[in-house]
Amino acid sequence: MSGKLTGAGILTIALAVGLLIYYMQVYYYYETLPAEGEVVELTMTNGATAPIAADDIRAIDANSSPIRYRACFTTPLPLDVLSEAYLPYEAAEPLTAPSWFDCFDAQAIGAALEKGIARAFQGTKNITRGVDRVVAIFPDGRGYVWHQLNDCGEKTYDGTPIEDNCPPEVAE
Repeated sequence: MSGKLTGAGILTIALAVGLLIYYMQVYYYYETLPAEGEVVELTMTNGATAPIAADDIRAIDANSSPIRYRACFTTPLPLDVLSEAYLPYEAAEPLTAPSWFDCFDAQAIGAALEKGIARAFQGTKNITRGVDRVVAIFPDGRGYVWHQLNDCGEKTYDGTPIEDNCPPEVAE
């Protein structure tokens, strides 16, 4: 009987810890950002960043990681006009968002980018050291934003020596 109680206790604790970890990863660290404070910026062909017209902005972020930012918006700007004025972002790979942030579907965005339906633009390069803000826009004006590790970020996190062309780490 004592073995059954010990086993049940271990299973209960393991389940509780698992649920706690799940909750912390999916809900706890994220916060919904106020739409009026959010601006969608793209990098122009001359290298400067500039805001674009964006409506219906929904955004989330977490202070536990620099790559947890996600946003959804709409823009009235035609995709062809954006493509002429702003830098494309090569190798854009949208990262999944928590299931409760239902406007952001990383798989659908990624598939549209691969098929050439949507286009990815450089938002802000090194918004945090080694992390770029990437903006994908569809022909109908739907837009999505996420943070993605760049080459410097990949090296920072995998332990490879960082090159001189990487920006210095900013003390917070």
